[in-house]
Amino acid sequence: MTKIDDVRSFWENNPLWTGESVHPAGSIPFFEEHREVYMADCFGGGFDLRFLPPPRPMGQAMSVLDLGCGIGFWVSEFAMRGLSNLDAADLTEQALAITAKRLEAYGLKANLSLQNAEKMTFPDHTFDHVNCQGVIHHTPDTNATVAEIARVLKPGGTASISVYYRNPILRLWPYVRWLGWPLAKLGGGLKGRGREKIFLESNVDEIVRLYDGIENPIGKSYTREQFLSMLEKHFIVQETYLHFFPARALPFQLSAGLHRWLDKHLGFMIYATLKKPCAV
Repeated sequence: MTKIDDVRSFWENNPLWTGESVHPAGSIPFFEEHREVYMADCFGGGFDLRFLPPPRPMGQAMSVLDLGCGIGFWVSEFAMRGLSNLDAADLTEQALAITAKRLEAYGLKANLSLQNAEKMTFPDHTFDHVNCQGVIHHTPDTNATVAEIARVLKPGGTASISVYYRNPILRLWPYVRWLGWPLAKLGGGLKGRGREKIFLESNVDEIVRLYDGIENPIGKSYTREQFLSMLEKHFIVQETYLHFFPARALPFQLSAGLHRWLDKHLGFMIYATLKKPCAV
């Protein structure tokens, strides 16, 4: 069984985007390349405003936690869009160090904290909003992490959470996996982190795990029904939507219009906009 220490060790030694970028980790070209790929490949061309915390009444302060901040993409985007009172937390020292460099490079500010998402040290009802993108599918106890997010949110607080989505491509892969051979032969695959032969993998669970690196100890994908079942124990689910069709893994270029359509309808990440009930 995968333990949280296994997860910590992997990400400490393999921070997000390292092994794929041609630039030194923590350099401005590294951050700019990462942001460009996120916008183009992960979001189909642009930042979705649904990722942002809902606006509060004029003059009302808002505290935001970016949980599992990785290399600082989300907290930087929030800060650049005028949000303040930001906290960024991660399981690893390396992620926090790279996030600190990212914030410093662009003149942004946030409080950084080393946290295990399964058991955070923040008091109950600390934050107005929690952002947690692509994190809980890497935790051994995902349900505990969802409960922790609810715990640190104030009553009536909001959250945005995403996980790998078991979309129709993954569900049908056992029947159409032969498509992986020509894609791989033509040069398809993901650069670095031992993922170059991802299209040759026949086991769907292994494809999901392998996406973040050959040594990644855990990666899970969920159907919409499974995701909702996990969230509805603690939250009111206001909306779900898809993003992330990794066109950079293909051996040919997609048109912008087709990529946007695939991102919206066959994305490999499912996002949920959530609200914690006021009565707790």
